[in-house]
Amino acid sequence: MTIPFKSHPVEFHQHQLFPSNIFDLLPHDHECYLYAELFEQLDTASVESFYSVKGQHAYHPRQIVAILIYAYSRGVFSSRQIERRCREDLSFMFIAEMNCPNFRVLSDFRKNHCSFFQDCFKQTVKLAMELKLASLGHISLDGSKFKANTSKHKAMSYGRLKEKEQALCAEIDALIEQASRCDKEEDQAYRDKTGYEIPEDLQFKQDRLAKIQAAKQALEAREALLNPGKAIEDRKQISFADTEARIMGKNGQFDYSYNGQISVDADHQIIVGQHISQHANDKQDVEPALQALQDSAGQLPEKISADNGYFSANNLQAFAQAEVDAYIATDKGEKNHKTPLEDSERKLVKADFIYDEATNTFTCPGGQILTQISQSKDGSRVYQGRAEACAECPFKPRCCQSEKGQARTINTDDKESLRQDMNRKMQRLAAKAIYKQRKIIVEPVFGQIKNSGFRNFSVRGKDKVAGEFSIVCATHNFKKIAKAILTGLIRPEFGNSATQPTI
Repeated sequence: MTIPFKSHPVEFHQHQLFPSNIFDLLPHDHECYLYAELFEQLDTASVESFYSVKGQHAYHPRQIVAILIYAYSRGVFSSRQIERRCREDLSFMFIAEMNCPNFRVLSDFRKNHCSFFQDCFKQTVKLAMELKLASLGHISLDGSKFKANTSKHKAMSYGRLKEKEQALCAEIDALIEQASRCDKEEDQAYRDKTGYEIPEDLQFKQDRLAKIQAAKQALEAREALLNPGKAIEDRKQISFADTEARIMGKNGQFDYSYNGQISVDADHQIIVGQHISQHANDKQDVEPALQALQDSAGQLPEKISADNGYFSANNLQAFAQAEVDAYIATDKGEKNHKTPLEDSERKLVKADFIYDEATNTFTCPGGQILTQISQSKDGSRVYQGRAEACAECPFKPRCCQSEKGQARTINTDDKESLRQDMNRKMQRLAAKAIYKQRKIIVEPVFGQIKNSGFRNFSVRGKDKVAGEFSIVCATHNFKKIAKAILTGLIRPEFGNSATQPTI
C-alpha cells in the first residue's frame, strides 16, 4: 500500500553538496527585503560621532536601529526576545545581516540615544512627504495613555513619605547610638573584623532613607512646577521606579502612565508629529503639538481637528497665535441645546447666555445682565446676576441651582471670546463635516499601534520614554510607507527591489 504523504527531502538528513543562500528559504516577496532598503535611507551621522575607533568595534548604529524598528513592526519589544529572534527568525537574521547583538547592547542603545530616535522619526516624516504620502492638508490630533514601566505598588504618597523619612531618621539615630554604646565590647562583637564595617541593618535603612528622600524631593520639585506657591497635599503620590510618570486613567482604572500625543495626516495616516505629555488630560498639549509638527514637518497644517478634550483656553489661544484653522468639539455647556428654550424640562446651559465682548457681560434668556464679580491670577472669571431679578425670573427653576437662593453664576476665563468663536464655528455644516473625518484619521492609528502589542513602555523617565515613543511612531510610518510600495501606490527609486535581491 502506498503511503499518501510526502517523503523527507534528502538534504534534511545530509549536508548539501554545494553551499546555498539560506535566505532563499524566505518568500521571494518577503517584506524584510523592502524594510532593509528603507532602513538604508536613514541618516545615522548624528549618533555615529559618539563612537570611537579605539577598542573593539561596535555594531553600526544603522544596524541596531534597523533591528529595533523591524522588531517593533513585528510586535517584539523585549530586548531579550529581539536577540532571540535574531538567532532564530530568518527575516530578523536578514535585517541584522547575520549579526546577533546581545540584548544588553540593544537595551542600552534604546535607553542612551533618545534624541537620535526622535531624529529618526523626523526622517520618516520627511520621507513620507517626499513620497507624497502626507500633504499636511488636514491633521488630526489625539492622545492616548501608555502604561509606564512601574507599578502602583512601587509608589508612596507625600504624607507617607514624610512619615517614613522621620521614622527612618529616628531608627538610624537609634542604631548609631546603640553602636556607640557597644564600643567597649567591640573585640567580642566583631572578632576578626576591624570593627569599622557598617552594620547590615544600618546600611539597609540608610539606603532606604536615601530612596525616600530622593522620591520626596522629586515630588516637591514636580509640585513646585505644576502648582507654584501652593502647599503640597499629603495625598499626592509619586513612583519610586519612575518619578516622572503620572497617575492617569478613567472608568475607575488608574495606573502610572504617560500620555502619548500624535498628529496624523489625513492622506495615508502618516504620523507627522508626536510628543510625550505628563498631563492626564489634553488641555495643555496643543502648543507642544504644534511645536512638534513644526520641528518634524517643517511647517504647520492647513487645518487641524481635535476632540473635546482639547477644548481649553490655552489650546484655543495656541491655535489662534499659530493662525491654524482649528476644529475642536466644544464642551456640552458651550453647545446650543437641541431642544428649544421653551421646553419646560430643559436646564439652562452656558450657551443659552449671550456674551458681549465689548461690555464683558453675559445676558441671560430672561434679559438680565450678568457682570464680572471676580478674576483670579490664572485668568478665571466669575459672572453673576442679581438675586432679586433671578427670584422673579420665569426660568429660575431651570436655571438657579443655589440652595441659598443666590443668583445664577457663569464661570469662564479671559479667553471667552475664543470659546464663543469656536462654538459658532462648530455649528456650521462645513465645520461639522471636517470634524467628522477626525475619527477615521487619528483614532485608527492608536488602534493599530496597540493592536501590534505596544501598550506599555520598556524604559523609565520622560526623556527615555520619549525616545521609545519615537521608535513606535517611526515604526508606524515605515509600515505605512512599505504598504504603499508593496501595493503599488508609490514606486520610489529605492523601492525597485521590493523582492529578494539577486546575485
